This record gives sequence, C-alpha cells and structure tokens, in this order.
Amino acid sequence: MNVVKTPFDGLLIIYPSVFKDERGYFFESYNKIVLENEGINVNFVQDNESCSTFGVIRGFHYQIGQYAQAKLVRVVKGKVLDVVVDIRKNSSTFGKWYSIELDSETKNMLFIPRGFAHGFSVLSETAIFSYKCDNYYNKEAERGIIFNDPILNIDWKIPPEKTILSQKDLSLQLFENAEYF
Repeated sequence: MNVVKTPFDGLLIIYPSVFKDERGYFFESYNKIVLENEGINVNFVQDNESCSTFGVIRGFHYQIGQYAQAKLVRVVKGKVLDVVVDIRKNSSTFGKWYSIELDSETKNMLFIPRGFAHGFSVLSETAIFSYKCDNYYNKEAERGIIFNDPILNIDWKIPPEKTILSQKDLSLQLFENAEYF
C-alpha cells in the first residue's frame, strides 16, 4: 500500500498494491498493521455499503461528540467524486474542502479522520460505495451540511438537472449554522 498525505492533517489517500493476472485481480483493502505504520490507529467497528445511480449526491454527513467517526472509504464498483469538509475549529484547513475521484479501477481509498463532514456524487452509471467506521451509527449524534452551500461552492461534477438527492439531504443546514468539532 502506498499512503499519500493531503494538505489536510490526517486526511490520507491510500493506493493498494493490486495484483492482476489472467484470473482477475487481488489486493488488500485493509491491513491494520500497514495502516498503523502510517499513523492510522483506529479500531474499525462497522462496515457500510451503498449502491447509487448516476447523479446521486449523498451528504454531507457526520456525527458529533462521543459518536464522531473516522472512515476508510472506497468504491467497489464504478466511480464517485468523494468530498470532505474540515469542520475542526482549530484546524488550519477549517471550512475548506477536499475532493478526489475514487473508482473501482484504481481501487484508491480515502482515510477520513474524525472532524470531517463527508459526501460523494456518483459519476458512473452505478456505484457501490463501501466504508469502514471506527464508531457505530447514532441517530441523535447525526448532523449534516447541505451539498450546495454557497460558502463551500463545490462542483460535484453532476449537471443540476441530473442531480438526485434524498429529502433528508435536501433539508441539511448551511455550513455557517453547522456544529463543528
């Protein structure tokens, strides 16, 4: 695995070693020792998976307090634009966002530490998105930021007329009204 730092403290891109031959491919999608050697010292307790069609935008989601979550995210099938917003008040990148295309061809992953709001848009016909969490889901601790916040001004790479959102995600708060870390 090759781990690459981003300009955001703790936010890491992971490129696994993929071995291909006439049978297909093999790679380690998670290796606790390798990640610990890179400073990722979390205990993942829950795996989640979603399947979405082109134009779907999910997020921004996060949990607060003792239920905050670090995540290791990847795409099993298809391609997404993965986007995070730093909501750590004392961070030098507070209020800034970072995006990366994750896809099933390169099998790249993103490690998202606690203190980030997370979302993604589906750029392929369908996408299966998988993520490991270091804390369990807690409905009362769930928070969110609206995808089209004018302060953040994110290009989700989806034409507005093709955008698909849940009612829940359409009712999320503006960044300026969000609860921060």
